[in-house]
Amino acid sequence: MPTAVIESLDHEGRGIARVGGKAVFIEGALPREAVEYETLRVRPTYEQARVVRILRESGLRVVPHCPHFGVCGGCSSLHLDPTAQAAVKQRVMEDAFWHIARLRPEIIYPAMSGQAWGYRQRARLGVRKVPTRGRVLVGFHEKRSSYIADLSSCPVLPPHVSAMLPRLRVLVEGLSIANRVPQVEMVMGERGSGLGEPVTVLVFRHLLPFSDADLKRLLAFGEMARVDVWLQPGQPDTAHPLAGGEGELFYSLPEFDVRLAFRPGDFTQVNVHTNRLLVRRAVQLLDPCAGERVGDLFCGLGNFTLPIARRGAAVVGVEGSAAMVARATKNARANGLDTLAVFYVADLFETTGDSFAALGPFDKLLLDPPREGAIAVVKAIEPHNSPRRIVYVSCNPATLARDAAVLVREKGYVLRGAGVADMFPHTSHVESVALFERP
Repeated sequence: MPTAVIESLDHEGRGIARVGGKAVFIEGALPREAVEYETLRVRPTYEQARVVRILRESGLRVVPHCPHFGVCGGCSSLHLDPTAQAAVKQRVMEDAFWHIARLRPEIIYPAMSGQAWGYRQRARLGVRKVPTRGRVLVGFHEKRSSYIADLSSCPVLPPHVSAMLPRLRVLVEGLSIANRVPQVEMVMGERGSGLGEPVTVLVFRHLLPFSDADLKRLLAFGEMARVDVWLQPGQPDTAHPLAGGEGELFYSLPEFDVRLAFRPGDFTQVNVHTNRLLVRRAVQLLDPCAGERVGDLFCGLGNFTLPIARRGAAVVGVEGSAAMVARATKNARANGLDTLAVFYVADLFETTGDSFAALGPFDKLLLDPPREGAIAVVKAIEPHNSPRRIVYVSCNPATLARDAAVLVREKGYVLRGAGVADMFPHTSHVESVALFERP
């Protein structure tokens, strides 16, 4: 059995070792550990492997706080001390900047971390009826597999949702179309005025109509579990409450006196506590002031737009989804910010110099793109219409580094600082925020 000493972790949380001049990515290994490993896949320049036995253990290794770790693919770092996970992600971000863009931030901002357990306000659970096992499975996908992990609990879900998993499995087993319910999405939010009451929504994706008996079972389950049951017969915009009534949820950003309405199918961050820290950091770095004109591109339903407007700046939010723009416009009105925040629909992945200039001059700019990054936007920035400050919020260190190279090498910006937000503890997901300024 081959052995190796682990040097660092990669962006997927695997240990990296060098064996015979080749990189070996080893699942389950931590930095400075000596391990025996089993090779899973061989490529000309690297290998993928998994730990068989730990010969020298890292002081950062902990006992995984979940009986399903190693089978369930939802978490990859439960064996790593939670206090060290943010530091590892910071290193992943720094490595991406250096290896992809040959850049180093002038300042590394302190990592932002919220609660480590029960933090998920949103989760998409797979459902599959397995005749050979005589029951329905509900959970996340297994590692490297399309199979569903059979979860009895999940420590990153809110405790009441984790405890609900066995009953949810029994519920689906009793439905007439149990083999045509591929997914249940859990979404949490607030309802009502003021701070609002917490509410949990379960959205059942179904490929065939439910029978009347099914609908009665779903309603009874919702009443017993104190959750709102929604049905989704098609695309996300077809989701609707089974019992009718209120269709909107809210989440709040108390520091900015902002509440944002959303529907269960809308994109929102899964970790409401860390999102608040991230919004605070982004607004502090952007430092919007009254009299300034700020662009918020990939604005969604206004997560950053409305806090920026609350600081007195005029903000233009741009988003590719017409439904999200309508929601953001409504949120601005509900928060009394519609005179400062306006929203437009545009495909930002097709941005050109002309389309960017058509948005008007910006003093400052906030970018919050999906994993694909904002390469078309950064290439469209020209000297005559370049914001003096750009805050870039990223969920993919590789595309952040790629876009940073354009901003620095081609557009004349300086990478003042960058840091991570541990939005998804115990996973390899890295959320970053970076500040660019024109000298």
